[in-house]
Amino acid sequence: MSSSASSSSSSSSSSRGKTSFITSLIILWYSSNIGVILLNKFLLSNYGFSFPIFLTMCHMSACAILSYASIVFLKVAPLQPLKSRHQFLKIATLSIVFCASVVGGNISLRYLPVSFNQAVGATTPFFTAVFAYFMTLKREAWVTYLALVPVVAGVVIASGASFGGMEGVFCYQEEEGDVEGCVFMSPFGLFGSFSWQLRGLGGMFGSRLLMAAFFLLNPLWGWQRPKTKGEPSFHLFGFIMCISATAARAFKSVLQGVLLSSEGEKLDSMNLLLYMSPIAVLFLLPVALIMEPNVLDLTISLGKEHKFMWMLLLMNSAMAYSANLSNFLVTKHTSPLTLQVLGNAKGAVAFVISILIFQNPVTVVGISGYAITVLGVVAYGETKRRFK
Repeated sequence: MSSSASSSSSSSSSSRGKTSFITSLIILWYSSNIGVILLNKFLLSNYGFSFPIFLTMCHMSACAILSYASIVFLKVAPLQPLKSRHQFLKIATLSIVFCASVVGGNISLRYLPVSFNQAVGATTPFFTAVFAYFMTLKREAWVTYLALVPVVAGVVIASGASFGGMEGVFCYQEEEGDVEGCVFMSPFGLFGSFSWQLRGLGGMFGSRLLMAAFFLLNPLWGWQRPKTKGEPSFHLFGFIMCISATAARAFKSVLQGVLLSSEGEKLDSMNLLLYMSPIAVLFLLPVALIMEPNVLDLTISLGKEHKFMWMLLLMNSAMAYSANLSNFLVTKHTSPLTLQVLGNAKGAVAFVISILIFQNPVTVVGISGYAITVLGVVAYGETKRRFK
């Protein structure tokens, strides 16, 4: 009787210990993922550190160093050696696509609120389904594709609400004051009209194509940011970079399944990160020096001006690795369904926290759009599970 009670007590204690461990992993996963997004936004938009490519290189450097330490010394996962040059080239390809997705996401954070960034990022399943359809000829049940409709519709509604919050709206002026342009936005902004006025000539041209080009090139040629009566939640260039980053993330996921499909070449996420990170650093270093030529001088200058600059940059880079490590551990210790539910909830938590911290304006329509997208993602995951 006593031995039975003792066995039951130890089993209960073991169960509680496992639950506490998994709960701690989930908290670490949430805090790392949300923390790195918020710190990225803070550094890129609020702190004057406008170097998304260099920031991504810092993340990859931290991932390379900490991945090696975790696998070789801490034995978080067994080391899986590369078996061929062919396998290395496949990983290098994945690394470049991975870089594109991270850089695109970081660039978008310069122009978009985190809440809107998360709403767009929630459409990853849509792009994954599209790439899987064309690259692997994998077909899903019709009801699975039907579940993707609210995923896309929610973001369309959210972006329309972001456009609608702008009054006036955009006025651009060159520093010398010779050229001026305005964009008049409809409720779905992108369908407004653009007028370009050359004061010397007094002419005006209406062109949606010019409007799109103007927004796209604006970050590159040094024009002033849009002057609005309220801080806008939508920026076309930022939106395109965010969509591109989301698509690249989905493409990398499908490409990984195609390139590393054989049993001899499959790697777990920690070993894949170990090999991809150094390649990413080597790829990003020349890109950063070419596209962000003053990055080192300005970073040192910001470090002297703000005493917490280096600490924030190191913390941000460490969080980037922690997000990957905790994701690996949560995946290892929970079921795929639990991971999917937690992932959907994480996006919603990041959405709410970012609004509370950055105070970006949101509307009921915008929140409704995001909610529709999240519900669509949940429905998509459920239909995939049921119709396997």
